[in-house]
Amino acid sequence: MSEAATATARLYPHPSLPSPWAAEQPLADWLQDPAPPVIWSLAGHDSGGGAGLSADTRAAAAFGVHLCPVLAAVTAQNSQGVAAVYPLPAAQIRAQLQTLAQDLAPRVIKTGLLASVAAVQALCEQLDALRRDRTVLLIIDPVLGATAGGAAFCDEALLQAYREQLLPRCDLLTPNRREAERLLGLSAGDPGSPDSPPVLAAALRELGPRAVCITGGDDAAAPAQRELALDWIDVQAPDHQAQGWLALPRLPSRHHHGTGCSFASSAAAALARGFPLADALVLAKMATWSALRDGHAAGAGAGPVRATPGFIADPRAMPVLSFGAEPLNAGTVQRWRQALLAAPAAQAPEMGLYAITENPQRLTALAEAGYTQLQLRIKSRPGSSEAALRQAIASAVQAAANHPRTTLWINDHWQLALQAGARALHLGQEDWSALAADQRQQILDSGVHLGISSHSLWELARARSLAPHYIACGPVWATVTKDMPWRPQGLDNLAWWVRMAGRPVVAIGGITEAERVTEARRAGAAYACLVRALEQADAAHWQAAWEAGL
Repeated sequence: MSEAATATARLYPHPSLPSPWAAEQPLADWLQDPAPPVIWSLAGHDSGGGAGLSADTRAAAAFGVHLCPVLAAVTAQNSQGVAAVYPLPAAQIRAQLQTLAQDLAPRVIKTGLLASVAAVQALCEQLDALRRDRTVLLIIDPVLGATAGGAAFCDEALLQAYREQLLPRCDLLTPNRREAERLLGLSAGDPGSPDSPPVLAAALRELGPRAVCITGGDDAAAPAQRELALDWIDVQAPDHQAQGWLALPRLPSRHHHGTGCSFASSAAAALARGFPLADALVLAKMATWSALRDGHAAGAGAGPVRATPGFIADPRAMPVLSFGAEPLNAGTVQRWRQALLAAPAAQAPEMGLYAITENPQRLTALAEAGYTQLQLRIKSRPGSSEAALRQAIASAVQAAANHPRTTLWINDHWQLALQAGARALHLGQEDWSALAADQRQQILDSGVHLGISSHSLWELARARSLAPHYIACGPVWATVTKDMPWRPQGLDNLAWWVRMAGRPVVAIGGITEAERVTEARRAGAAYACLVRALEQADAAHWQAAWEAGL
């Protein structure tokens, strides 16, 4: 089977940032991994089989990850509530952890119901020992009470142990709003207390975690949250930062037992597979939303969610992510709902080659050669004048007007482009992030076509939130035209983008050979970008390579 055919069949993405845990050759099937990553979950046993270690095990299995269930507490519960909680003695918790460390060292440890200060202390001792000679990430799902009600899980001494011992060691914290308030010592509804997830997340990060996700599946108070299940993510990692609302349609299912456990364990599994924190949260959102949709009855109360591997290739489960704390007004919610509920995008009406040049004088020749998509990419340099840039863009727009079958995309310089009458803009995610809210709205209201770059799962989710004309995926192959931190996406990620984006996908980066043009089309790309390749052969050569991809 050719590389392109294999990539088209593959249903799994791979990490876009360097990681010692990211396989050099991406797996075709996580479930057939001959040596799956190991994670631990220190949590409680749910006698009803809905939450706790039962949910953790199902979520890990959906990622093809080996989960070691470490018992911190036994609960007497059913689907209607928790009757009693029995913390395990510290010696029994230590014995489990020490024995596992000798043979099944983890990449990630996830916590759930801990139920005692002794469990916290035992975990911290073992975690510190493990971290002396390896990287071990800590994911904390602060289970402080049951949604269904019943026995208390957490007293003030345990809360203090969370704040003083666990949070300073934490990589990712996944509370709901009420748990976030309790960790911060706040009472719900207190005047003057922060009530917005962005403020709560920022306060929690001050206590140690590199990333906080305040889940909102059980919070449907605001109008936007009645239509959308919104989680606020705040990631401040050394190699990437991301903040925003992670959104999918709110589901009506009453069978939601174990959603918090499933979310945290899914994030732990994704991290163990080498995904960066923000990407792990996108995958956790996808897995948990799908599990909630497929939840089933078990008992008279809320039944358990059902995590299955199929979430990874289901476009309906691909969320949108806002660019920071966008206002949750009617216009924003409507745009997100349209992006989320739209059918998978058909191919763009004009498929083919997409030529990128920094020379406006070259555009006419490229259009006459048959390139239907042209981009003027002029990077600002020291000493360059705005007047010269304005003239270059104006001349480019005029040249494109003489070729009605050609679309000209202006990269970055959106204000000058709109003033010159441009009909299409391409912006990188950093460029869009730097815009003020009124500037973003001006572009969205202008009616121009918008193309957005993306390099990772969280950037794909952010691009989707704008419902753009296309989403660029890159670099597909290694490139020297830009200095970037990203790993090459390869044909496997390109094919996954095409399946999940909901918009036409443009392949960009390292397309310098005819075979790569052919493979990009076979992977489903709507366009293949040519930059350095324009100097290597004429348009007929590249067009023949594109047509060979049919």
